Amino acid sequence: MLKEFTQYLLGLKRPEIVEANGNIYSTINLTQLDPEHDVAAIKIRSLSGLVDYVKSNFDHERPVMIHVESPTSVNLFDSLNVVNDRRIYVKANALLPDITFERYMSRENFNVMLQSCFVGNEDKERVLKVISSIIEENSVTQNDDGVSQRVTAKTGVATVGNANVPNPVALKPFRTFVEVGQPESEFILRLKEGAQVGLFQADGGAWELNAMANIAEYLEFNLAIEIKEKKVYIID
Repeated sequence: MLKEFTQYLLGLKRPEIVEANGNIYSTINLTQLDPEHDVAAIKIRSLSGLVDYVKSNFDHERPVMIHVESPTSVNLFDSLNVVNDRRIYVKANALLPDITFERYMSRENFNVMLQSCFVGNEDKERVLKVISSIIEENSVTQNDDGVSQRVTAKTGVATVGNANVPNPVALKPFRTFVEVGQPESEFILRLKEGAQVGLFQADGGAWELNAMANIAEYLEFNLAIEIKEKKVYIID
């Protein structure tokens, strides 16, 4: 017991600073106490909520930076403190529908997905028209040169018509925050036997840059006063 108490007292000895070979050392391990504690970031699902938080000045009036990290993620944080660390106050993550790309699905499921998860435009209507002409039994035939397809589909009880499959198609799926315009990008529409339909992305990911630019533009417009007063900075 006495031995342990003695070791404890020795551990209370003030550290000494030693210089050797141009380097400075301490005789005991030291732990730096952060001048600012971490905070639990507020998690929200919209850009409007992020704007409301900034305008409220609820927590502080220090300048903050908004980082458009991706089409679905935006973070708000403050400047570096004395230990070169920053705190994230708000994390905005878009609430998105479940959209399937790069995989075939039934005509029925594809029809529902297209109508509920895509913004309406001319190509969307064209695709819906083609999909609605396909019957689910094995009566779909294809003439495929690798670029365009021609599918033979039953158009009535006793007649068969030819429906051209448009490619590529320009569609606007919901892939970013609903407050901003959904970026339009090109897709390859493919059909195969069994009334299976698939959408394959064909823009090389350019839509992501467009979506992030739309988010930044939305924030710049709605926080114009705060940006002018140098209370908010935006990067993407």
